[in-house]
Amino acid sequence: MEIIIGSHVSFNSKTQLLGTAEEAISYGANTFMFYTGSTQSTLRGEIDDKISYEALKLMNENNINIKNVIVHSPYIVNFANRADERKYEFYIDFFSKELDRCKKLGITKIVLHPGSAVNCTREEGINNIIFALNKVIENTEEVIILLEYMPGKGNELGRSIDELKLMIDGVKEKSRVAVCLDSCHMNDSGIDITNIDSFLDEFDSKIGIDKIKCFHINDSLNEVGSRKDRHANIGYGNIGFDNIINIVYNKRLQGIPFILETPYVNRNQKDAYAPYKYEIENIRNKKFIDFIQ
Repeated sequence: MEIIIGSHVSFNSKTQLLGTAEEAISYGANTFMFYTGSTQSTLRGEIDDKISYEALKLMNENNINIKNVIVHSPYIVNFANRADERKYEFYIDFFSKELDRCKKLGITKIVLHPGSAVNCTREEGINNIIFALNKVIENTEEVIILLEYMPGKGNELGRSIDELKLMIDGVKEKSRVAVCLDSCHMNDSGIDITNIDSFLDEFDSKIGIDKIKCFHINDSLNEVGSRKDRHANIGYGNIGFDNIINIVYNKRLQGIPFILETPYVNRNQKDAYAPYKYEIENIRNKKFIDFIQ
C-alpha cells in the first residue's frame, strides 16, 4: 500500500517553495506542509513564479504531487471571536489573500484552526466561524479550507465531530470545506485512538469519510482526554507506534496525505535535529527503531 507521508517544513522569502521541496526530499517524503510566512503575524512577501516553477520541476522528479501538498494558516486567525469587528474583517481579508497565495503556488488545500470562543458562547463562536468561511469562499476560488480537529484547550472550537459538522453544514459551498484530522488532538480531546475504526464510523455517518483531506500524524505526551495539545515523536508518546501505523495504513484513509508535526529532537539545544527522516522510515517499514539517543 503506497502511503503519502511528509512533514512540516520551513518556507523563507529567498528559496520559497523550492526550499520547502528540497527539505521534504531530504527526509524521504512525498508530500509536505508549510506556512507561507510567520505563524504569528500576517506579514507576507511576494511569491516568485520562477522559484515556484523550479520547485514544481523538482517535485515532479521526486514523486511529489502538488495536489498533496498542504499550507497551514497562521495561528493568529481566530474567526470565532467577533468582539472587534475591524479585526474580524481584517482576518477575513488576510485569510482570503492567503488562499490567493496558495492558488498562485499551485496549492489546493489550506489547514485552518477554526478558532476559540472568546467573549462569546460556543454557539456564537461557531456562527462567527461559519460567517467568516462563507465570506472567504465568496472572495476566492478553488482552494479547499481544511478545518482542523482540535484538542479542546480552553474555549477551542472544533474539538468534536459534531462541532466540525455544524461548521460544515453552515457553509454554502460545501466543496470548498473539508477536515484535517490530528492524532494528538484527537487523543487529547478524548478519542480512543486504539479504536480508530469506531471513530471513522461515526465521522462517516455524520460528515462523510470523503471530507477527510489531510491527517496530522503525531504521538501525544498526554493521556486521553487531557485537552492539552503536547505533541510527541512517533513511538515516544501515549498513543504509541502500533496505533499510529494502524491509522496510516487504514484502507479507509488511503490516498490522504499524512503530515508529521512532531518536535525536533533536543529542541532548544545546540544539537537539535529534525526527526522526520527517521520517523518516515519507521512508518514506511512498519518497524520502530529508536532514533533518540
